[in-house]
Amino acid sequence: MKSLLTFLSDLAHNNTREWMEANKKSYEAEKKSFEKFVAELLPELVRIDPSLAALTPKDCIFRLHRDVRFSKDKSPYKTHFGAVWAEGGRKSVLPCYYLHIEPTKSFFAGGLYMPESAMLKKVREEVDYNSESLLKIIEDKAFKKYYGELDSEIKSSTMPRGYDKTHPQAELLKLKSWTVTHPLSDNDLAPEKLKDIVLEGARLMLPFNKWLNMASQGE
Repeated sequence: MKSLLTFLSDLAHNNTREWMEANKKSYEAEKKSFEKFVAELLPELVRIDPSLAALTPKDCIFRLHRDVRFSKDKSPYKTHFGAVWAEGGRKSVLPCYYLHIEPTKSFFAGGLYMPESAMLKKVREEVDYNSESLLKIIEDKAFKKYYGELDSEIKSSTMPRGYDKTHPQAELLKLKSWTVTHPLSDNDLAPEKLKDIVLEGARLMLPFNKWLNMASQGE
């Protein structure tokens, strides 16, 4: 994906419709290459997580165009390529697997991102009632080696209402987003190498996503 990184780097420095129009052939070629990679990856991800079986590549890939209606930044294009695998596609609110390609900032991630309040409440209740099953997943050696700790950037500064600040899982209960991230170097983006990294990440993430799905749906 070296040519994709070059294209995205150039786009970051020339984020205008005029530049994109002049480089439309390059964009179309990189888009086609990325779609091919996502298409080849999808059946192998389905073998790991059968809940993804109804997806097509187009269900997974995000548009490059930005929605600038409510943003101070009026740059018309994103400076990364992204794909998400989740039951229901890219607009799903369910646990997912996500691939982000951007020069020096690529990563593979997943989990439950910014769930709406009712789902968040259910996840917190499950942590309160049954934290052992979650801890067994996120403290697994292989899982921690690949992902490290849960992402903690999106969390409450105080304990959620109804929970004591001395709760043994206080830091987990403060989370508003239940995700993990594995950074990718530019050297990790050779297609076959990246494919192996993503599939390994998905295998390790599957129990985490299953737990989140169970908890957020109150099953």
